[in-house]
Amino acid sequence: MDTENRPVLTGLIALVGVAVVIGLLGGLAVMVGVKATGIGDTSSASDDSGTPATFNLPRPSDTGSSIPEPDDAVEPSTGTEPTSEAPATGISLTAVQQSVSPMQQIDLTGTYQAGEGAILQVQRFENGAWSDFPVTMSVSGGTFGTYVQTSRVGPNKFRVVDTDSDVVSNEITVTVG
Repeated sequence: MDTENRPVLTGLIALVGVAVVIGLLGGLAVMVGVKATGIGDTSSASDDSGTPATFNLPRPSDTGSSIPEPDDAVEPSTGTEPTSEAPATGISLTAVQQSVSPMQQIDLTGTYQAGEGAILQVQRFENGAWSDFPVTMSVSGGTFGTYVQTSRVGPNKFRVVDTDSDVVSNEITVTVG
């Protein structure tokens, strides 16, 4: 083959050859590194049965937390709208702020003693119906907490709903503006 008359073709062939060699060397280095660190090893130091290790979560148990029951919750200060009380076995929702500026953080907290691990969907009352707000949270230790932000000026009613059992919390109202 006459390589002097085709320098571009010769250059491309050389470039492909170098890329293949670098790729093979890089792959070999990664394989040696994986073997040396033991990544992907299916054996376990405490399990000699030859089966892959599995991750098991323990069952939740009552730890006797010191979280007050919903009946012991602090009443809102004067000048705020009262919120309806949730039953002791239901979801109790509170808002830290009663009045905020548009897009200011509204902290939502509460208790749900019977809902360990439950996923709660925040809802807002809009146009005469409850609609999902793009925020969810999980219950841990009988409590939950998150925050929302809205630019909708005026009174905003919020509640949370257990996505599995459809248990609904009390409504809270936060004035935006």
